[in-house]
Amino acid sequence: MASNMLKFVKTEKQMPAKRTADERAKDFDEIYRDFSKGKAEEQASRCSQCGVPFCQVNCPLHNNIPDWLMLTAEDRLQEAYEVSSATNNFPEICGRICPQDRLCEGNCVIEKGFESVTIGAVEKYITETAFENGWVKPASPIAERAESVGIIGAGPAGLSAAEMLRRKGYQVTVYDRYDRAGGLLMYGIPGFKLEKDIVERRAKLLTDGGVTFKLNCNIGTDISFDEIKGAHNAVLIATGVYKARDVKLPGAGLDGVVPALSYLTASNRKSLGDDVPEFDGGMLNAKGKDVVVIGGGDTAMDCVRTAIRQEAKSVKCLYRRNKANMPGSQREVQNAEEEGVDFQWLSAPQAFTGDGHVEAVMAQRIHLGQADETGRQVPQIIEDSTYKLEADLVIKALGFDPEDLPSLFGQEQLRVSKWGTVAIDWKSMMTDMPGVFAAGDIVRGASLVVWGVRDGRDAAERIHSYVQAELAGETKAVG
Repeated sequence: MASNMLKFVKTEKQMPAKRTADERAKDFDEIYRDFSKGKAEEQASRCSQCGVPFCQVNCPLHNNIPDWLMLTAEDRLQEAYEVSSATNNFPEICGRICPQDRLCEGNCVIEKGFESVTIGAVEKYITETAFENGWVKPASPIAERAESVGIIGAGPAGLSAAEMLRRKGYQVTVYDRYDRAGGLLMYGIPGFKLEKDIVERRAKLLTDGGVTFKLNCNIGTDISFDEIKGAHNAVLIATGVYKARDVKLPGAGLDGVVPALSYLTASNRKSLGDDVPEFDGGMLNAKGKDVVVIGGGDTAMDCVRTAIRQEAKSVKCLYRRNKANMPGSQREVQNAEEEGVDFQWLSAPQAFTGDGHVEAVMAQRIHLGQADETGRQVPQIIEDSTYKLEADLVIKALGFDPEDLPSLFGQEQLRVSKWGTVAIDWKSMMTDMPGVFAAGDIVRGASLVVWGVRDGRDAAERIHSYVQAELAGETKAVG
């Protein structure tokens, strides 16, 4: 065992320093400062190098975390980057936005009485050091292939698949309806968690590596699905899920009751310098307003913290369970509380009131009853507990559902599951249409970015196997 590991017994866990809540609430810059070289090495040295690394087991990408922590502690950063990037296409992004407190760090098995190893911040440090030193290179296949793959969707699943296929030499074209690559990385996640030049830098690497992007491209309008299918040896659907789950309550149709993604997209576009009429004096700007966000996941945390930065008059988060049962990252909840968000725990909306435009949310108190089959306590409304929250802007952050893809693409053959996601054979990742694959949220439902990266990598392997088999069949037929 390396002598400079297992330092958890005498070195306390530390995260990179955070900017003060007052300072960071004034802009959309990332809130955590970077680790110094010495601090990254110190924190990496806390790893116990355990025999069964639960941090790795509970990472969707099964990143070799103990290995690159040890290499970091030994100041072998280029090797650390090579190990980290071998299993993760976007370690600099996952290091920033993954809920490590629920995944790798949350499953660290350091002995009781000691806090977990700081993993995400070290991952970010390794990759940023790699960029600074020119170690990060575009995909460079050993040999080019004649076969091509079309990918619909430039989000995490589509981009990771694109890189893996380019490494194998495929000609890859990515089609996306937005004007920039990245999907939710660009338009859904606020800059204080992921600055947009980080996404643009990764997209440029893919372009430099030979991936072709066709942006502002709507399937069914600018190009048909049949045209894409006919132009490529295989197609990957990686569109993600964007349709907001609605709340069917009285007053839900009032102006000022808006879906989370519309709100976040407007904010991100404004930060990118775009002309956004819905933001400039419009409904999707929280400045000077009483804001109520409904939901308890990471998207809800993105919304409340964005509203703070837009100088809202007040920001409240309405969630039907308590803090311990929130599905979002506890680290994000803490950041939101520091920045001035008022959490209304154990509360649920009953109705929205107003004359044309929302003026208030009528809410009810909740009691957590017996646990259901999932093990979670069931929320139960407390009678005669209605109370009023003033609101000029209500943001619905209740999750996302898939669009109606078969009709969207004009392909009734694209079978969907009972959840509305695209149905695939999970072994081959192929849909009912030969040569058409699907990956990411459009298959598994709204999930984490890291799962999108994992699915994209897996889909690239399945597509490669399919194309190889098709070519072998053609050769056999000719023979």
